[in-house]
Amino acid sequence: MPVRRMLPSAAKQAVGPFIFFDHFGPVRQQAGQQADVRPHPHIGLATVTYLFEGAQIHRDSLGTVQRIEPGAINWMQAGSGIAHSERVPPDLFHVDRDVHGLQLWAAQPVADEEKAPSFEHTGAEAIPELQLGAATVRVLVGAAFGAKSPVTTPSQTLYLDVLLPAGATLELPPLAQERAIYVVDGNALQLDTSELAPYTMAVLEPGATVMLCATADTRFVVIGGAPLDGHRHIWWNFVSSRKERIAQAAQDWDEGRFAPIPGDSDERIELPPKRPF
Repeated sequence: MPVRRMLPSAAKQAVGPFIFFDHFGPVRQQAGQQADVRPHPHIGLATVTYLFEGAQIHRDSLGTVQRIEPGAINWMQAGSGIAHSERVPPDLFHVDRDVHGLQLWAAQPVADEEKAPSFEHTGAEAIPELQLGAATVRVLVGAAFGAKSPVTTPSQTLYLDVLLPAGATLELPPLAQERAIYVVDGNALQLDTSELAPYTMAVLEPGATVMLCATADTRFVVIGGAPLDGHRHIWWNFVSSRKERIAQAAQDWDEGRFAPIPGDSDERIELPPKRPF
């Protein structure tokens, strides 16, 4: 499956709390094609899953079992430690299926890194959707244009899904201290006087209002929020303000000290051979 990773990068570790940004698909998977993500651990971050096409079954060590459908937001706070899996739903495994979505991680504030893990699912029907001229804006996380998402976050966070038809424009004010735009589909987006190519991310100047114009039907997302409260270390599936905490999490996973996932504990993803730091 094609995966495009925008964050972290050599130029930018994070935009607001978002420290990891993967765009997977679009791809058509064949009937019977294995695409499960086996049980694996996280600390110090929230996984944020958003699908355009396809579906997943999320299971975690809290006992959560949740089907993720397009348009919904899954926000899983890892805190002191959680394990989860993402699998193809049984009803889709034996048919050809389209898969397309975004997987982001939001680093938790330092004060929340050791909080108990939690899980929040917000269905597509609960996400505010606005019509701003010709533009359709879904406020996935945070607040924008007078609408507020019901998703709970520990710090100021912004995540918008925008559909801009050919020839339409959208004025984007400084809705957060830090912001970036990512073009999801295969059409370029005019950003003020420059062009943002498909599958690329542009980090916006703080405080700037920008004008966006679509030369063809275009889908893009806006992410951002308050700056992180300090540098984060990232290794494998772990994020922390302290290197030694990541080393401890790696040892805990290796020695089986993470809580198991009820109903999905027969297999798992092992640690990479190269250990942290």
